[in-house]
Amino acid sequence: MALDGVLLSGIINELSNTIVSGRVDKIYQTEKDELQLIIRNKGTNYRLLISASANHPRIHISKYSKDNPESPPMFCMVLRKHLLGARVKSLTQPLFDRIAELTFEVVTDMGDLEERKLIVEIMGRHSNVILLDASDRIIDSIKHVGFNVSRVRQVLPGLNYVSPPSHEKIDPRYYDSDKLFDLLSEKSAKDPANIIMTSFNGISKISAKEIISNGLLAENASSKSSLDLIVGSFNNFISHIKNKDFKPIMVLGPDSKPIDILPFDFSFYKGKIKKEYNSFSALLDDFYLEKDKHERANQMTSDIRKLIKNRLDRCKKNQLLYKQDIERAESAISYKLYGELITANIHSLSLGMDSARLVNYYDEKLQLIDIPLDPTKSPAQNAQNYFKLASKANTTISKVNMLIKDTIDEIKYLESLDEALSRANKASDIDQIKEELIEQGYIKKKSKKKKPTTTSSNKPIHYKSSDSYDIFVGKNNMQNDMLTFKKSSNNDIWLHIKNLPGSHVLIKYQGEEIPDTTLYEAALLAAYYSKARDAENVAVDYCMKKNVRKPKGARPGMVIYDNYKTLYVTPSDKNLSKLKRLN
Repeated sequence: MALDGVLLSGIINELSNTIVSGRVDKIYQTEKDELQLIIRNKGTNYRLLISASANHPRIHISKYSKDNPESPPMFCMVLRKHLLGARVKSLTQPLFDRIAELTFEVVTDMGDLEERKLIVEIMGRHSNVILLDASDRIIDSIKHVGFNVSRVRQVLPGLNYVSPPSHEKIDPRYYDSDKLFDLLSEKSAKDPANIIMTSFNGISKISAKEIISNGLLAENASSKSSLDLIVGSFNNFISHIKNKDFKPIMVLGPDSKPIDILPFDFSFYKGKIKKEYNSFSALLDDFYLEKDKHERANQMTSDIRKLIKNRLDRCKKNQLLYKQDIERAESAISYKLYGELITANIHSLSLGMDSARLVNYYDEKLQLIDIPLDPTKSPAQNAQNYFKLASKANTTISKVNMLIKDTIDEIKYLESLDEALSRANKASDIDQIKEELIEQGYIKKKSKKKKPTTTSSNKPIHYKSSDSYDIFVGKNNMQNDMLTFKKSSNNDIWLHIKNLPGSHVLIKYQGEEIPDTTLYEAALLAAYYSKARDAENVAVDYCMKKNVRKPKGARPGMVIYDNYKTLYVTPSDKNLSKLKRLN
């Protein structure tokens, strides 16, 4: 979910119990849109991270420090002038919007006590951090918003601070439930989640969906109208916030990749893997650390993705052109018939004829065919010319069919690289894929570099099945080849998704027949680590490893196999959570 008003409410409640009454000891601006305030309270230093980034705006205590620029930016200097030594007086959330308002008590040069406010607006690309004086006049902001950027609201030094447009949204904490019933009734409740999201401050799409799903799944759902159930669920949801009944939760995928963060448990994510945290700050630290890793991985892979896409587009274009060549060549095969009919009627034809109408002896109805002739050539020469054209067409078809096969193989290979790249979130995984592209000639090798050593970070993924069998999953084509042909024995069970790019999966033989449970779990992994991870009823082939072969000259990861069987599985977080991942 986005960091909405519900989640922010829990963060502010936590920060209020942590940093209020503390004093600002140090201020850093580690990024152009990110601050760190060191606040000392009751003998403990807290690192308050405030980010106005477009992608990950937030506010929380962080355990991670960052390198500071040699020269502090202007906004950092302004904050130091006004807030160093200031006492944190309060944290509030105006109208339950995505705004955190930090009020500080400062001592002026004249020795007087005055207030300063730091407004943290968590609003996607419109996020900002704004410093106000005692009369709510803007001293400065981390992002200046002039008239050329927004005609509705400017954020510039010297202007009076104006809150972001509310679009007439309401604070849900103080809303009459009877009015909510009327609101849903008036709008026919065609999309009640959207009505709630657009009518109330701080409620994101996921929070709105949670309210709706909780209402419609209530125990007494059969005895009440849907609107009554939704209103009851809304009241219950808001009571969590009013009572400060928060429980920070991270929702995880089967590969432990963060999917979402929640202020408390949501039934919307029923069946998903969930990790509870003791604090929102610890939750946000972990969540955004993984987000940053993912973004860095995307940056690292952008050039490779572009290369693969361009090659795929070229291959698909060539495939279309080859098919057109085949169609033209197939039409030329009829020239053999022309040659044979001319030869059969050669005594009735003569030099100088530009066409001949002949009986097609190969047709049951013996229909007549008009055959063009070159009047400068004899009938025998015309026949020979048609035989040559037919032979050339056959040769073209044979060659083009080979090109089509090579192109299809390359498309499959490039799609397998693209699939592996979509799952690569570590530098070592990306480096392996890049090394493979260099070896296959897609990327020119700039300089001789020592081949990367195999470490735990770029080995195949290792799982333990619920029956304690070792299952290995290749993360890319090079690992697939290594796993299948160097790290296996003939009695191991090999699995792969049917007819789609995906990982090679290997169950290690332990001297006994592999249980059906382990086989099913390995098939789940083969489906998940493939292009069909979000599909249902996925076909996964499996056989003994001895039945898997690599054709001569085949690209990395490309194999053929026989004597196989097929399982149908639907990968799900709940089923995959039973497997223990060891690396």
